[in-house]
Amino acid sequence: MTVYKSISEYNLHSATLSAAQFFQEVAPAQKPIVIRGFAKNWPLVAAAQKSPNAFVDYLNQFYQGTKAKMVVAPPAANKRFYYNEEMTDVNYLSGEERVDLFLGRLLELIDRETYPAISMQNARTSDILPGLVQNNQSDFFPHIEPRLWVGNEGIVSAHYDGSDNIACVVAGRRRFILFPPEQTANLYPGSLNFTPAGAPTSLVNFAQPDYERYPLFKQAQAAAYSVELAPGDAIFIPMLWWHHVESLSKVNALMNYWWNGSSAPNAISPSPIDSLNIALLAMRDLSPKQRDAWRCMFDHYLFKQGVDPASYIPEHQHHLLGDLSPEYITAVKEYFVTKLKQ
Repeated sequence: MTVYKSISEYNLHSATLSAAQFFQEVAPAQKPIVIRGFAKNWPLVAAAQKSPNAFVDYLNQFYQGTKAKMVVAPPAANKRFYYNEEMTDVNYLSGEERVDLFLGRLLELIDRETYPAISMQNARTSDILPGLVQNNQSDFFPHIEPRLWVGNEGIVSAHYDGSDNIACVVAGRRRFILFPPEQTANLYPGSLNFTPAGAPTSLVNFAQPDYERYPLFKQAQAAAYSVELAPGDAIFIPMLWWHHVESLSKVNALMNYWWNGSSAPNAISPSPIDSLNIALLAMRDLSPKQRDAWRCMFDHYLFKQGVDPASYIPEHQHHLLGDLSPEYITAVKEYFVTKLKQ
């Protein structure tokens, strides 16, 4: 059995982590942390701790009839939402369903020995359960609408988000395995453009790793972190940190907040992930030596390895290298989006 490293924790039962401290000290460090008791006072969490039925009843009091996206993986998928064997499609069905009917189905499956993995994913709370967030508010995110994920036991293979993320378990238990961005190659990412979860997914089956086919995965495991969260606990997952998520209960739910990236509210395309795709297209025909030369340009201007160009260029000529207003950044991005569509 693989033994993973533990993640630093802030225990809100004994000490308070303020929003200011989080955004000024924790988030800029771009290291994952666990915040125990992040949502311990939410009525939603209290209902879930009473019983699955109490949790469903609590959600249903906010429901007004809107459908939401659902996915269903057959028992043969072993609870894993993933590709099919041939990697020509995914191994689950997706569609829209009434939330109350989905929640009822979730309760029906609790006592089954054989059952499909079902999940309501990435739902805007204001669309499907208006008023839920107002009754379960985070001081950290007064202006960001969270997304809601509800289901039974399921596995989402290791993937990354293009934004910083706080994921809060509100029902059941979940296990997270995290890998820093520098382990990307050792995780054997799949296609950039055909993915089960919206972002590239590791091709390694964590339950049964094929070390002959994926030998570098052992290095990724040695660098990985793992933690199990209970209702009310949250985890900060920095942008581009790979995370493998296992839902361990037959009724479980998570609310998450994305900000500061491609999933952030009012994000303007092209996002960093869009830019990666554009770079792949723009440089695909260059020779290895030419790509190495462009790496030097990116290191200098973007990653600022060595001397910061803004330190010796006159300030009035900084342009994209200097401080820019949000309005200017939006205008420039929209210009490039328009050019790409032409």
